[in-house]
Amino acid sequence: MFGTTALRSDLYPPIEPSETGRLTLDNGHSMYWEAMGRPDGPAVVFLHGGPGAGAAPDHRRFFDPAHYRIVVYDQRGAGRSTPLGEVEDNTTQHLIADLELLRAHLGIEGWLVFGGSWGSTLALAYAQAHPERTKALVLRGIFLCRQREIDWFIRGMGTFFPEHWRRFAEFLPESERDDLLAAYHRRLMDSDPEVHLPAARAWSTYEGACSTLLPSPETVAAFGEDRLALGLARIEAHYFVNRIFLAENALLDNIGRIRHIPAAIIQGRYDVVCPIATAEDLHRAWPEADYVVVPDAGHSAMEPGIRRALVAAMEKFKGL
Repeated sequence: MFGTTALRSDLYPPIEPSETGRLTLDNGHSMYWEAMGRPDGPAVVFLHGGPGAGAAPDHRRFFDPAHYRIVVYDQRGAGRSTPLGEVEDNTTQHLIADLELLRAHLGIEGWLVFGGSWGSTLALAYAQAHPERTKALVLRGIFLCRQREIDWFIRGMGTFFPEHWRRFAEFLPESERDDLLAAYHRRLMDSDPEVHLPAARAWSTYEGACSTLLPSPETVAAFGEDRLALGLARIEAHYFVNRIFLAENALLDNIGRIRHIPAAIIQGRYDVVCPIATAEDLHRAWPEADYVVVPDAGHSAMEPGIRRALVAAMEKFKGL
């Protein structure tokens, strides 16, 4: 198990980017990226969650900057990419193409792909599209965006967090609560900030409140910030309504394309946002991948046990 071999037990110190830039994409999209660490080291790219959450400074800290060339970016419509919350021309296929554009722009032949939650979804989709460019995968809080997983997010999390789910549902008029996803989607796509911003805060704080094993007011506050909330809620609802633009079981059906790639699957036992049953499905389909269940963690990458396991995985992959 990774936890017994790690050279470090927690995150690396804060680091500032040595390079930043923007890539012009199609139809008005612009994508922010940054790089740091060892310029001639093996490259690793961080895929943030959501979709739509954007990356944060702490996401640079899973990687040893003396070894890795670290690439962090905001997916189209998220974070510092513009326009914020834009769903036009925003599909899984667009995001895969954006990753390839970024890789080529930075002159990287192949890279380790690191992603959690939605980042694990995109990492799997990217690797299956471009296995020749994917040197290894580190996946956390597995989400395959099957219908039952979307239904769980919209209603099932209330099994464990009834008070948070009640606030999420009761934000809407009672007459619209039969289909929460459709009702939220209508509000989130409305052009009026007085309509879409309150809906975004309600959606995003619901997710944030369910993301940690123990209550974390700081996490909930961060998820309620307007910029994060709008990108996260609007783009998540867009992808959920469109079933991430992939067939229902596509990521498992195509796992044979990547079973030869070294990989680590890291899952919190008490992850309520992306329950462990999905990680177990992936593990059974991909027994060659290392599978680490953190016994005292929920969903967040910043849970102590999760971040230790992620850093340990990156230490192990130094030997590739």
